[in-house]
Amino acid sequence: MAPIDQVHLSFNPQTLAILNAVLGLVMFGVALELKVEDFKLALRTPKALALVGHHILFPAMTYVLVWVLNPLPSIALGMILVSSCPAGHISNFLVHYARGNTALSVSVSALSTAVALVMTPLNFAFWGNLHPITSPLMKQVAMSPWEMLQVIVLLLGVPLVLGMWVARRFPVFAQRVRKPMKWLSLLVLAGFIVGALAANFSYFLVYVKLVLLVVFIHNLLALATGYGLSAAIGLPERDRRAITFEMGIQNSGLGLILIFNFFNGLGGMAIVTAWWGIWHIIAGMTLATFWKGRDPGVAPATRKPARHEAAP
Repeated sequence: MAPIDQVHLSFNPQTLAILNAVLGLVMFGVALELKVEDFKLALRTPKALALVGHHILFPAMTYVLVWVLNPLPSIALGMILVSSCPAGHISNFLVHYARGNTALSVSVSALSTAVALVMTPLNFAFWGNLHPITSPLMKQVAMSPWEMLQVIVLLLGVPLVLGMWVARRFPVFAQRVRKPMKWLSLLVLAGFIVGALAANFSYFLVYVKLVLLVVFIHNLLALATGYGLSAAIGLPERDRRAITFEMGIQNSGLGLILIFNFFNGLGGMAIVTAWWGIWHIIAGMTLATFWKGRDPGVAPATRKPARHEAAP
């Protein structure tokens, strides 16, 4: 079997077109829950620093991590692409389950998606071309940020605007369909990706061992950075949990579509992104379950007794 940098997962144009439509459907379902006020909330300082962490700090840290881990070129390029994607749609569920600030999570992920229309192609082109490991692959494809921007606008921007317009113009209809629409679209996307990758399962089984540790460290770095950054700027615990998941949960579905659109399903990129999509759910649910049993407020045991209270 060919080395992972030479493997291309099969994905015919008809299948890719359907996957593009499914991702647009997912974004439309998410947008039904959004309002303009959500974007304004996310821009309030210091919460806006979460976007700096997601779209600037994390891609830069990924660049450094590639130097440290020195993975195979296509795996490294997959890491850079994942770090350039916006927040994943399940982040809101995980924040709610973890007793975090769900409203903040929704607003940050919404703005993250909007900002990603520009930042995803720019980050990917900048860091991918800058690193000597990945720049040869970038030159082989000769992909311009403008081409990727066009695809992302169609996949994310148009459904985002359309969904928000429907929610504003037909609020009763939107209220009635938003929850089933959200779950249906996410299930369809998950099922479709799993089904599409099943045709390449032999490649996945052979090469996934090459990305297990890489994805584990990369995702841990994202989660830790999210919590550390929000703690450093003094956000309360509920906000810290929200920012942690907004940085640690990436839109791997978008990443896979970009890989099949521009890199012909390049093996290392596709396997890193596909495994990230599986792993961040495992890691996210584990962390959310841990936090669910812990009050996000100040624990009584850490509260100092008042002057009139007797110390135990």
